[in-house]
Amino acid sequence: MMEPLVEKAESTILSSEIEKKKQKKIMKFLVFLKNNLGGMIGLLLVLISVMCAFFAPLIAPMDPGEASLTARLAPPSWIDESGESSFFLGADQLGRDLFSRIIYGAKISLTVGFFGVLIALVIGTVLGLVYGYFGKWLDDIIMRVADVQLAFPFILFAIVIMSVLGTGIWNIVLILGLTYWVGFARLIRGQVITLKELEYVQAAKAVGGTNFSIIRRHIFPNIISSILVLGTLYIAEFILLEASLTFLGLGVDPTIPSWGGMLADSRNYIASAWWTSTFPGIAIMLTVFGFNLLGDWLRDKLDPNLKL
Repeated sequence: MMEPLVEKAESTILSSEIEKKKQKKIMKFLVFLKNNLGGMIGLLLVLISVMCAFFAPLIAPMDPGEASLTARLAPPSWIDESGESSFFLGADQLGRDLFSRIIYGAKISLTVGFFGVLIALVIGTVLGLVYGYFGKWLDDIIMRVADVQLAFPFILFAIVIMSVLGTGIWNIVLILGLTYWVGFARLIRGQVITLKELEYVQAAKAVGGTNFSIIRRHIFPNIISSILVLGTLYIAEFILLEASLTFLGLGVDPTIPSWGGMLADSRNYIASAWWTSTFPGIAIMLTVFGFNLLGDWLRDKLDPNLKL
């Protein structure tokens, strides 16, 4: 008679302990979420944009290029008069589904953002490491080149390059990469100048470490966090710049769905069809906001000076 009671008591105690562990995990998660709310919101917005970019054919309900003049400037609605699915966010001046075009437009914006930052990051990191570590005359030359680069207005530089190379997404990526490498280079140069004077770097030199091994093992790992934060913030800026250039007719081909192109197409219909400009603008705002929040959160977590 006693054994079933003992087993029942043991199972009750075990289930109680499991329940307490679950509650502790939930509380830890809630505390983490409370302390990192901005970063989590930013990460969520970025993930939504990335999912739209990668799985646009699966998410979009319609072909983004399919026009229907009978649905021209159709307002947002869940269902049409026949009870069938309609334009969720409305239609543009050619009767194309805005929701589908916004989803496909995420691919253009994120492609420009990621690859533009990649080019700028590679050029800026290499030059920043080289002229920050070796200095002397090389530092002066590259710093003067950077000053000249910063003196050129971006729009003027973009117009000149576009007139030579023509419009297109990869030309935008190239222009952004060749323009914004200066930001990475100047940031990394300043950090390398500080790091190379620290004791552990001087000790590595004293024991016969080569310049390449010192940069690879002792300096570069300590600047990765700064590169990551600046790259995240630059992605947001590049998305805005791509939309601006496309709006001015200097960016993506008009036949390709892009947020900047949608804003350019809708400027004549702002008063009569507000949705044609409002929803693409919201898409740009939320994506840029997400990357900025994520960048700020990474800076707070990775910058040791902010933890003091």
